[in-house]
Amino acid sequence: MLEVKNLKKRFRLDNKTLRENKKKLVGHRDEREQGHWFNAVQDVSFSCEAGEVLGLLGPNGAGKTTSLRMLSTALQPTSGKIVINGEDVVATPLAMRKQIGFLSGTTSLYHRLTVRENVSYFGKLHGMSDSALKLAIDDVFELLDIHSFADKKADALSTGMKQRANIARTVIHQPEVIVLDEPTTGLDVISAKTILEFIRSYKGSNVPVIFSTHHLHEVEKLCDRVVLINQGVTQFNGSLEAFRQLDDSHNLYDIFVKLVDDKGGA
Repeated sequence: MLEVKNLKKRFRLDNKTLRENKKKLVGHRDEREQGHWFNAVQDVSFSCEAGEVLGLLGPNGAGKTTSLRMLSTALQPTSGKIVINGEDVVATPLAMRKQIGFLSGTTSLYHRLTVRENVSYFGKLHGMSDSALKLAIDDVFELLDIHSFADKKADALSTGMKQRANIARTVIHQPEVIVLDEPTTGLDVISAKTILEFIRSYKGSNVPVIFSTHHLHEVEKLCDRVVLINQGVTQFNGSLEAFRQLDDSHNLYDIFVKLVDDKGGA
């Protein structure tokens, strides 16, 4: 189980940004800017049980990626707690990093290596034995439909192939929590479908999956839980069905727009 409690993250603004902010009209400034600080994440809380898929929503700049980067240990929170199966991630980030599979927008492959060599390399970094690695590669390549290009060099792959390979290297060590930041953005229909089916395969397993997306149909098809972040604050945290009930239309797009507009967002 994953629990995120009252997560906060602020960044110090550089002098150039401070000078530019002084020129802005009051109504055009981000309300999260306070003096020399930008409070990117102000209060984010949610939980995800094993076998659940959680969809993380929010407009651009809402704090989704910053929240996921803290969850992955790539960023240290200013305050708050992240707990995986009772273990404090913030207190022991290096140890807990082995239990997390994190796909970010900057996750990439070594271009001169084949897909198989890339995934094997990252599996060995996690201390996997050759026999365990072979079995894991066969399984994940089957789920992500990678076998047909497994021995191609990474620099010869299409965008969709690269993303499937990136996800394979993200989960090869069989993490206890999977975190995917906009995994289908910019992909063709077939690659996106393959990735969504891969996510679906974890439903009912012992692994919680969290993924951020702007595609509400993905949330409707896959998610057990929904979290909406706006202006760095959790605005909704609950089941997909509870999210649907926020408006008589039961339309996720209408509900999303209504929540964001009510907060004065995008």
